[in-house]
Order: sequence, then C-alpha cells, then structure tokens
Amino acid sequence: MARRLLTAAGYQVIGEAVDAAGAVLAVRRSRPAFVLLDVLLPDGSGIEVAGQIEGPGAPVVLLTSSRSAGELGPALSGRAFLTKSELTVERLRGLAGDE
Repeated sequence: MARRLLTAAGYQVIGEAVDAAGAVLAVRRSRPAFVLLDVLLPDGSGIEVAGQIEGPGAPVVLLTSSRSAGELGPALSGRAFLTKSELTVERLRGLAGDE
C-alpha cells in the first residue's frame, strides 16, 4: 500500500526494508530525501531508527502506525507522524515539503 501511495504522489521509491536493521542500512546506502517509516518493526522501533538516521543531510522522516499517537506515547514528541488511515497523497506532499 505505501509503495502505491508514494508512486501515486509522484515519488520514486528507491528502497524498502522489512525491519529496523534493513531500514537503517537502506537509508545509509541510498540516501533518500524522504523516508516513510513504520513505528512498529519486527526487530525494533521505527522511532529508534529515525534517531539513528538523524543528522546533517538526513532525510525527512515520516513515522506511521495503525496505532494513534496517544497510544504510542511521548516517544513521538517532535516527530512527524500520521496514522496509516491518515496517509494520503496530499498529506505526504505537505509533510515532504512539496506543496
């Protein structure tokens, strides 16, 4: 679903990962401008992954989950977040700074 949404929004998907370790590796390898990252990953937290890829030249990171921000708690503080039900082409463009 995420790939279809991103391509429909005009983004080129240059990598995908199924877990936290793969996500960090994929971001470091491909150096994308924008990362859509699930909060709940099989081997860790997307919030922790976001922390690992922050820094100078880091991509814009949008965290997403089927859970609400309230359910995920204060760890989301200051991070871009949308529930999966809120993900739309328009919202992605706005958060990626493409509007």
